[in-house]
Amino acid sequence: MRTREELERISMSLEEYELARSYLGREPNDLELGMIAVMWSEHCGYKHSKKILKLFPTSGENVLQGPGENAGIIRLDEELALAMKMESHNHPSAIEPYQGAATGVGGIVRDILAMGARPVALLDSLRFGTLDNPRTRYLFSGVVSGISGYGNCIGVPTIGGELAFEKPYTENPLVNVTCLGLLKGKPKSGKAEGTGNSLILVGASTGRDGIHGATFASLELTSSSIERRPAVQAGDPFMEKLLIEAVLEALEKSDAIIGVQDMGAAGITSSSVEMANRGGVGVEIEVTKVPQREKGMTPEEIMLSESQERMLLCVERGKEEGLRPIFEKWGLNFAIIGQVIPEKMVRIKENGNIVGEIPVDILTEMVPAYDLETKIPENLNRLQTVDSIPEIEDYGDVLLRLLNSPNCSTSKWVYEQYDHMVETNTVSIGTGASIIRVKGKKFLIGVTTDGEGRYCYLDPYIGGIMIVAESARNLICIGAEPLAITDGLNFGNPEDPEVAWYFVETVKGMSECARKLNIPVVGGNVSFYNESENYTVYPTPIVGMVGKIENLETLCTPQFKDEGDVIYILGEPGNLGGTLFIEELTGEAKGKPEIDLELEVKLQRLLLKAIREKLIKSAQDISRGGLAIALAECSIWGNMGIDISIESEKSPEEVLFGEAQPVVIITTDANRERYVEEYFKEVPIRKVGRVIKDRFKISFNRNSIVDLEISLLKNKWNSGIERWMI
Repeated sequence: MRTREELERISMSLEEYELARSYLGREPNDLELGMIAVMWSEHCGYKHSKKILKLFPTSGENVLQGPGENAGIIRLDEELALAMKMESHNHPSAIEPYQGAATGVGGIVRDILAMGARPVALLDSLRFGTLDNPRTRYLFSGVVSGISGYGNCIGVPTIGGELAFEKPYTENPLVNVTCLGLLKGKPKSGKAEGTGNSLILVGASTGRDGIHGATFASLELTSSSIERRPAVQAGDPFMEKLLIEAVLEALEKSDAIIGVQDMGAAGITSSSVEMANRGGVGVEIEVTKVPQREKGMTPEEIMLSESQERMLLCVERGKEEGLRPIFEKWGLNFAIIGQVIPEKMVRIKENGNIVGEIPVDILTEMVPAYDLETKIPENLNRLQTVDSIPEIEDYGDVLLRLLNSPNCSTSKWVYEQYDHMVETNTVSIGTGASIIRVKGKKFLIGVTTDGEGRYCYLDPYIGGIMIVAESARNLICIGAEPLAITDGLNFGNPEDPEVAWYFVETVKGMSECARKLNIPVVGGNVSFYNESENYTVYPTPIVGMVGKIENLETLCTPQFKDEGDVIYILGEPGNLGGTLFIEELTGEAKGKPEIDLELEVKLQRLLLKAIREKLIKSAQDISRGGLAIALAECSIWGNMGIDISIESEKSPEEVLFGEAQPVVIITTDANRERYVEEYFKEVPIRKVGRVIKDRFKISFNRNSIVDLEISLLKNKWNSGIERWMI
């Protein structure tokens, strides 16, 4: 029998330990118990989420690979496909921000590589506490440096992402990274097949870094977490670059590789077990054959190490030596560490002696799957009620304050540290969805990441709908047809019924919207236990979405273009529930977010068609900060002003700073007004003014309420983050 202290060290409950003993029919040794603990951890086993994740729509005409592999795959045309995946590295980044973020990048890149795809783009979604906190600035700076330091070195451009600063993320930042890859031909699978075929470890040597990292990621953060610092891996981006090139060369030159698997969380244990499970076979590993960079490593340390820049290959027996020269040319380890066996067993040997043996099913199919106990938060009604709207004396001052908030200002302090032009395929960054070209193709790829924890904190079902809808709307606004979703679901402790309720309702909302918009979810990640001694993060789903732009001529951008262009608003601006305006001016997120999903479906369909028919010169959706912020961004990006007049029975606060969805700003030539108004007659449309030079002017019910110089808007927008970080 094990003591509670022993089990706590590996993040295993007494009940799960007893269950594991009953499955095995005996007492597991230290190695076996460690392997069960990591595979049954939340990070690897998804034991609190896998039942709920079945709600997502996962199939579609362009889906070649849905959830269950290292990454999702969608068809772009007859010869080219795109791999996509999002992963989180939240806990490691809270302890060691540079290495936590850097190894998060490395891991997601290898997930894409494992599908046989060349990684071509990275995006990051980041959440921190407020920047007036010195530790927040330390975490923020370290994470950005880690992402740039790793991504820049491996030659994969970081082309976009999104960013937020709010108190619930003070001690537990969220670091979600998305990677895209391109491949020709049939995707690879992370599977092992064929009795006697070899298991080959390629890449870096194995050390003691990252041991029990998967179980560490399945714990709440406390003051004692600093003691878990050794659980954070250390990355070597130059080794990763060599690994990328070697694996792609091997796949191109040889048909001997049956399966490819990233060696990430739980190291050799998870990679070998997952490959065996997918192939319906067993595996035998000889730990002394594993290249080690430290002396005296035990079988448990070798099997659980999460040392970076390693992958596991399943290769046809007798063809191994044909691959060895490729990896040795790139200066990488090429070690045959095991083989496929017919019985569904994971057998670990040391110098030929069996030191551990566990049925594959115990580590995969028999991982506990819990029914979540849910409870509506007791304070939800209070949170959803806005007691009073802050009294505004100067709307221009409020606009400038929001523009100068790190949540609305430019994130160039971040993306200027990234090499977004490596490979010279990046078309556009920093203005909503990002765009990359594909050499030799007419079409372009649009990609966006979006999330808003405030919405889900106040109404998780509606919030889930809004985040999927906004991601799709961002793509539609650049002329891209949305194709697929990958997600990162970041929540607190799922054993807390209120957190569980937030999770379930959020997934329900996301699923509903994905179905209505016909966008499949092809993969993603769940990160629970994002809690600390003082904070639980907002329920924060992040949506990564890709779309396809037919050609450069049908590309649409958000900035205002020419003096005299007519400005229209599609949809109905309003509703202060869940807005940044309320949180910024009152210090608390309050109210009830609002979206009209039926209107969303209709508006997106019409807008994409209008953009492709070149009726529209610019398009920008309204989200964080509301209409006033969206108008200011379009003015700043285009270096043009506006003169608009709005008539409404709603208050100026609701119209200017509300975040009701869907609402989109479009512009067109003056001689196309009649065509545009006829085109969008099925949805609310109002002409509000024109693009002018220099000044930013808004009248409300015939009273001038904002009149500012564009240069002042720019200065405030440009300094929101830099004033804290430089």
